[in-house]
Amino acid sequence: MLSKVKIPLHDMLSSVLALEDSALDVDQVENLIKFCPTKEEMETLKGYKGEKEKLGRCEQFMLELMQVPRIESKLRVFSFKIQFEAQVSELGRSLNIVNSAADQIKGSSKLKRIMQTILSLGNALNQGTARGSAVGFRLDSLLKLTETRARNNKMTLMHYLCKVLFDKLPELLDFSKDLSSLEPCTKIQLKFLAEEMQAISKGLEKVVQELSMSENDGVVSENFRKALKEFLCYAEGEVRSLAQLYSGVGRNVDSLILYFGEDPARCPFEQGNV
Repeated sequence: MLSKVKIPLHDMLSSVLALEDSALDVDQVENLIKFCPTKEEMETLKGYKGEKEKLGRCEQFMLELMQVPRIESKLRVFSFKIQFEAQVSELGRSLNIVNSAADQIKGSSKLKRIMQTILSLGNALNQGTARGSAVGFRLDSLLKLTETRARNNKMTLMHYLCKVLFDKLPELLDFSKDLSSLEPCTKIQLKFLAEEMQAISKGLEKVVQELSMSENDGVVSENFRKALKEFLCYAEGEVRSLAQLYSGVGRNVDSLILYFGEDPARCPFEQGNV
Protein backbone atom coordinates (compact mmCIF):
# COMPACT_ATOMS: atom_id res chain seq x y z
CA MET A 1 0.00 0.00 0.00
CA LEU A 2 2.82 2.40 0.87
CA SER A 3 4.32 1.86 -2.57
CA LYS A 4 1.33 3.75 -3.98
CA VAL A 5 2.24 6.83 -1.94
CA LYS A 6 4.44 8.82 -4.33
CA ILE A 7 4.24 12.24 -2.66
CA PRO A 8 6.54 12.83 0.35
CA LEU A 9 4.51 12.52 3.55
CA HIS A 10 5.59 15.97 4.75
CA ASP A 11 4.16 17.52 1.58
CA MET A 12 0.96 15.49 1.91
CA LEU A 13 0.45 16.58 5.50
CA SER A 14 1.03 20.20 4.50
CA SER A 15 -1.69 19.81 1.86
CA VAL A 16 -4.02 18.19 4.41
CA LEU A 17 -3.47 20.98 6.93
CA ALA A 18 -4.15 23.56 4.22
CA LEU A 19 -7.13 21.55 2.88
CA GLU A 20 -5.66 21.78 -0.61
CA ASP A 21 -7.93 19.48 -2.59
CA SER A 22 -6.00 20.33 -5.75
CA ALA A 23 -2.96 18.53 -4.34
CA LEU A 24 -4.64 15.29 -3.21
CA ASP A 25 -7.60 13.31 -4.49
CA VAL A 26 -10.06 11.38 -2.37
CA ASP A 27 -8.34 8.02 -2.99
CA GLN A 28 -5.03 9.36 -1.68
CA VAL A 29 -6.73 10.76 1.41
CA GLU A 30 -8.59 7.49 2.03
CA ASN A 31 -5.28 5.62 1.78
CA LEU A 32 -3.79 7.93 4.39
CA ILE A 33 -6.73 7.20 6.69
CA LYS A 34 -5.90 3.48 6.45
CA PHE A 35 -2.42 4.22 7.80
CA CYS A 36 -3.63 6.18 10.80
CA PRO A 37 -2.40 4.35 13.91
CA THR A 38 -4.83 2.83 16.40
CA LYS A 39 -4.68 3.85 20.08
CA GLU A 40 -2.63 0.74 20.85
CA GLU A 41 -0.18 1.48 18.04
CA MET A 42 0.13 5.07 19.18
CA GLU A 43 0.96 3.98 22.73
CA THR A 44 3.56 1.55 21.43
CA LEU A 45 5.19 4.13 19.16
CA LYS A 46 5.14 6.79 21.88
CA GLY A 47 7.11 4.45 24.10
CA TYR A 48 9.73 3.77 21.44
CA LYS A 49 13.07 5.34 22.42
CA GLY A 50 15.29 3.96 19.68
CA GLU A 51 16.38 5.46 16.39
CA LYS A 52 13.57 6.26 14.01
CA GLU A 53 15.50 4.84 11.05
CA LYS A 54 15.47 1.38 12.62
CA LEU A 55 11.69 1.24 12.48
CA GLY A 56 9.87 -0.24 9.51
CA ARG A 57 8.58 2.12 6.84
CA CYS A 58 5.00 1.70 8.02
CA GLU A 59 5.90 2.58 11.63
CA GLN A 60 7.90 5.61 10.45
CA PHE A 61 4.88 6.66 8.42
CA MET A 62 2.66 6.38 11.49
CA LEU A 63 5.07 8.43 13.57
CA GLU A 64 4.84 11.25 11.04
CA LEU A 65 1.06 11.11 11.08
CA MET A 66 1.08 11.29 14.87
CA GLN A 67 2.72 14.71 14.73
CA VAL A 68 -0.67 16.15 13.74
CA PRO A 69 -3.33 16.19 16.50
CA ARG A 70 -6.34 13.98 15.60
CA ILE A 71 -4.93 13.32 12.16
CA GLU A 72 -7.62 10.74 11.33
CA SER A 73 -10.41 13.22 12.11
CA LYS A 74 -8.71 15.86 9.97
CA LEU A 75 -8.28 13.43 7.09
CA ARG A 76 -11.96 12.44 7.23
CA VAL A 77 -12.96 16.10 7.20
CA PHE A 78 -10.63 16.64 4.24
CA SER A 79 -12.16 13.66 2.41
CA PHE A 80 -15.62 15.13 3.02
CA LYS A 81 -14.51 18.50 1.65
CA ILE A 82 -13.07 16.94 -1.51
CA GLN A 83 -16.31 15.09 -2.26
CA PHE A 84 -18.68 17.78 -1.02
CA GLU A 85 -19.47 19.67 -4.23
CA ALA A 86 -20.00 16.49 -6.27
CA GLN A 87 -22.20 14.96 -3.54
CA VAL A 88 -24.34 18.07 -3.17
CA SER A 89 -24.62 18.51 -6.94
CA GLU A 90 -25.65 14.89 -7.56
CA LEU A 91 -28.17 14.84 -4.73
CA GLY A 92 -29.64 18.15 -5.88
CA ARG A 93 -29.93 16.82 -9.44
CA SER A 94 -31.75 13.69 -8.25
CA LEU A 95 -34.09 15.69 -6.02
CA ASN A 96 -34.98 18.00 -8.90
CA ILE A 97 -35.75 15.00 -11.13
CA VAL A 98 -38.12 13.56 -8.50
CA ASN A 99 -39.73 16.97 -8.04
CA SER A 100 -40.21 17.39 -11.77
CA ALA A 101 -41.65 13.88 -12.18
CA ALA A 102 -44.17 14.45 -9.36
CA ASP A 103 -45.26 17.76 -10.89
CA GLN A 104 -45.57 16.24 -14.37
CA ILE A 105 -47.67 13.32 -13.15
CA LYS A 106 -50.07 15.58 -11.25
CA GLY A 107 -50.23 18.01 -14.14
CA SER A 108 -50.86 15.54 -16.97
CA SER A 109 -54.50 15.74 -18.08
CA LYS A 110 -53.85 12.89 -20.52
CA LEU A 111 -52.68 10.55 -17.77
CA LYS A 112 -55.72 11.51 -15.72
CA ARG A 113 -58.04 10.60 -18.60
CA ILE A 114 -56.27 7.28 -19.08
CA MET A 115 -56.74 6.48 -15.40
CA GLN A 116 -60.43 7.36 -15.77
CA THR A 117 -60.62 5.00 -18.75
CA ILE A 118 -59.03 2.21 -16.70
CA LEU A 119 -61.61 2.77 -13.96
CA SER A 120 -64.44 2.58 -16.51
CA LEU A 121 -63.06 -0.66 -17.96
CA GLY A 122 -62.74 -2.13 -14.48
CA ASN A 123 -66.32 -1.23 -13.63
CA ALA A 124 -67.54 -2.71 -16.91
CA LEU A 125 -65.61 -5.88 -16.23
CA ASN A 126 -67.07 -6.13 -12.72
CA GLN A 127 -70.61 -5.14 -13.74
CA GLY A 128 -73.22 -6.85 -11.60
CA THR A 129 -70.85 -7.27 -8.66
CA ALA A 130 -70.13 -5.13 -5.59
CA ARG A 131 -67.02 -3.82 -7.36
CA GLY A 132 -68.90 -2.76 -10.45
CA SER A 133 -69.51 0.80 -9.34
CA ALA A 134 -66.10 1.76 -7.95
CA VAL A 135 -65.21 5.45 -7.74
CA GLY A 136 -61.50 4.70 -7.74
CA PHE A 137 -58.86 2.00 -7.47
CA ARG A 138 -55.58 1.34 -5.68
CA LEU A 139 -52.43 1.95 -7.67
CA ASP A 140 -51.26 -1.63 -7.22
CA SER A 141 -54.40 -2.66 -9.13
CA LEU A 142 -52.66 -1.43 -12.29
CA LEU A 143 -50.51 -4.57 -12.13
CA LYS A 144 -53.64 -6.58 -12.88
CA LEU A 145 -53.88 -4.98 -16.33
CA THR A 146 -51.33 -7.49 -17.61
CA GLU A 147 -52.66 -10.36 -15.49
CA THR A 148 -56.38 -10.20 -16.32
CA ARG A 149 -57.03 -12.13 -19.54
CA ALA A 150 -59.94 -12.70 -21.89
CA ARG A 151 -61.61 -16.10 -22.00
CA ASN A 152 -59.52 -17.15 -25.01
CA ASN A 153 -56.41 -16.27 -22.96
CA LYS A 154 -54.96 -14.33 -25.90
CA MET A 155 -55.74 -10.77 -24.85
CA THR A 156 -55.00 -9.08 -21.54
CA LEU A 157 -56.84 -6.09 -20.13
CA MET A 158 -53.77 -4.04 -21.05
CA HIS A 159 -54.18 -5.07 -24.69
CA TYR A 160 -57.83 -4.09 -24.56
CA LEU A 161 -57.02 -0.74 -22.92
CA CYS A 162 -54.55 0.04 -25.70
CA LYS A 163 -57.15 -0.90 -28.31
CA VAL A 164 -59.75 1.39 -26.69
CA LEU A 165 -57.28 4.27 -26.57
CA PHE A 166 -56.20 3.69 -30.17
CA ASP A 167 -59.77 3.46 -31.49
CA LYS A 168 -61.57 6.05 -29.38
CA LEU A 169 -59.00 8.27 -27.63
CA PRO A 170 -55.96 8.45 -29.94
CA GLU A 171 -55.10 11.92 -28.64
CA LEU A 172 -54.02 10.29 -25.37
CA LEU A 173 -51.52 7.87 -26.88
CA ASP A 174 -48.62 10.30 -26.64
CA PHE A 175 -49.20 10.92 -22.91
CA SER A 176 -45.59 9.95 -22.20
CA LYS A 177 -44.52 13.30 -23.66
CA ASP A 178 -46.04 14.88 -20.57
CA LEU A 179 -43.79 12.74 -18.37
CA SER A 180 -40.25 13.38 -19.61
CA SER A 181 -38.79 13.16 -16.08
CA LEU A 182 -40.43 9.84 -15.29
CA GLU A 183 -37.88 7.56 -16.98
CA PRO A 184 -34.81 9.05 -15.22
CA CYS A 185 -36.86 9.13 -12.02
CA THR A 186 -37.32 5.34 -12.12
CA LYS A 187 -33.56 4.97 -11.61
CA ILE A 188 -33.68 6.88 -8.30
CA GLN A 189 -34.29 5.22 -4.95
CA LEU A 190 -35.90 7.58 -2.46
CA LYS A 191 -34.22 5.67 0.37
CA PHE A 192 -30.84 6.46 -1.20
CA LEU A 193 -31.70 10.16 -1.30
CA ALA A 194 -32.51 10.08 2.42
CA GLU A 195 -29.24 8.30 3.17
CA GLU A 196 -27.25 10.81 1.11
CA MET A 197 -28.92 13.77 2.82
CA GLN A 198 -28.14 12.26 6.19
CA ALA A 199 -24.51 11.54 5.22
CA ILE A 200 -23.96 15.12 4.07
CA SER A 201 -25.54 16.52 7.24
CA LYS A 202 -23.44 14.26 9.46
CA GLY A 203 -20.32 15.14 7.49
CA LEU A 204 -20.97 18.81 8.15
CA GLU A 205 -21.41 18.06 11.86
CA LYS A 206 -17.96 16.42 11.85
CA VAL A 207 -16.53 19.57 10.28
CA VAL A 208 -18.01 21.70 13.06
CA GLN A 209 -16.69 19.31 15.72
CA GLU A 210 -13.17 19.21 14.30
CA LEU A 211 -13.06 22.98 13.90
CA SER A 212 -13.98 23.38 17.55
CA MET A 213 -11.44 20.81 18.76
CA SER A 214 -8.64 22.22 16.59
CA GLU A 215 -8.83 25.51 18.49
CA ASN A 216 -6.57 23.89 21.09
CA ASP A 217 -4.06 22.47 18.60
CA GLY A 218 -1.82 25.51 18.51
CA VAL A 219 0.27 26.67 15.56
CA VAL A 220 0.33 23.27 13.83
CA SER A 221 -3.37 23.62 12.90
CA GLU A 222 -3.47 27.36 12.26
CA ASN A 223 -3.77 27.08 8.46
CA PHE A 224 -6.15 24.16 8.86
CA ARG A 225 -8.53 26.17 11.04
CA LYS A 226 -8.52 29.10 8.66
CA ALA A 227 -9.23 26.93 5.61
CA LEU A 228 -11.86 24.90 7.46
CA LYS A 229 -13.71 28.03 8.59
CA GLU A 230 -13.90 29.23 4.99
CA PHE A 231 -15.18 25.85 3.83
CA LEU A 232 -17.71 25.65 6.67
CA CYS A 233 -19.13 29.08 5.85
CA TYR A 234 -19.68 27.99 2.24
CA ALA A 235 -20.86 24.45 3.04
CA GLU A 236 -23.45 25.50 5.62
CA GLY A 237 -25.23 27.64 3.03
CA GLU A 238 -25.17 24.83 0.47
CA VAL A 239 -26.50 22.26 2.93
CA ARG A 240 -29.19 24.65 4.13
CA SER A 241 -30.43 25.10 0.55
CA LEU A 242 -30.19 21.36 -0.09
CA ALA A 243 -32.17 20.57 3.07
CA GLN A 244 -34.91 22.97 1.97
CA LEU A 245 -35.05 21.30 -1.44
CA TYR A 246 -35.12 17.86 0.20
CA SER A 247 -38.03 18.86 2.47
CA GLY A 248 -39.88 20.35 -0.49
CA VAL A 249 -39.48 17.17 -2.50
CA GLY A 250 -40.76 15.14 0.46
CA ARG A 251 -43.89 17.29 0.60
CA ASN A 252 -44.33 17.00 -3.16
CA VAL A 253 -44.04 13.21 -3.07
CA ASP A 254 -46.58 13.06 -0.23
CA SER A 255 -48.86 15.30 -2.30
CA LEU A 256 -48.50 12.92 -5.26
CA ILE A 257 -49.40 9.94 -3.08
CA LEU A 258 -52.49 11.78 -1.82
CA TYR A 259 -53.34 12.74 -5.41
CA PHE A 260 -53.76 9.05 -6.16
CA GLY A 261 -55.83 8.52 -3.01
CA GLU A 262 -53.09 6.62 -1.23
CA ASP A 263 -51.75 7.08 2.31
CA PRO A 264 -48.30 8.77 2.54
CA ALA A 265 -47.74 7.01 5.87
CA ARG A 266 -47.76 3.66 4.05
CA CYS A 267 -45.00 4.81 1.72
CA PRO A 268 -42.83 7.36 3.57
CA PHE A 269 -40.51 9.44 1.41
CA GLU A 270 -37.42 8.24 3.31
CA GLN A 271 -38.14 4.54 2.69
CA GLY A 272 -39.68 4.32 -0.75
CA ASN A 273 -38.70 3.76 -4.34
CA VAL A 274 -39.87 5.93 -7.18
